[in-house]
Amino acid sequence: MPIELWLAFVAASGVLLVIPGPTILTVINYSVAHGRRSNVPLVASVALGDSTALALSLLGLGALLQASAFWFTLVKWAGGLYLLYLGIRMLRAGVSPAVLFNPAAEASRWEFFATTYLVTALKPKGIVFFVAFLPQFVSPGANAAHQLWILAVTFVGLPS
Repeated sequence: MPIELWLAFVAASGVLLVIPGPTILTVINYSVAHGRRSNVPLVASVALGDSTALALSLLGLGALLQASAFWFTLVKWAGGLYLLYLGIRMLRAGVSPAVLFNPAAEASRWEFFATTYLVTALKPKGIVFFVAFLPQFVSPGANAAHQLWILAVTFVGLPS
């Protein structure tokens, strides 16, 4: 893979990573509510979630979701219901001025990790996106699998 192609991938990925989505909104929510203690689990869960989505995409799930409207819709609805559950849970918890100045301590780092991982890894549009996005940066004539894994590792390694 020529370095110019890889740099183009890094630039395009950087632009995509600054567009807010469900993962970024989840990270912002936990960061504001729980401060620095949530940073490590959030970073780890986003990296692992992106890795999972990329691996699933490279192993064929992205092509399956792209080809089957039924499976895409099923996964999309499952993810949407999970996000709805998280939103309702946040609304039911409520916010008072005391909570704003004294962040809740009952949420564990494991909860931060698990929630953010699920939101990141199980976005069907993200999995399908990787099927369409990554091949644009593969050099013809070279080992495609090797290049795709390099691109996947690069994407996960970029700061989000």
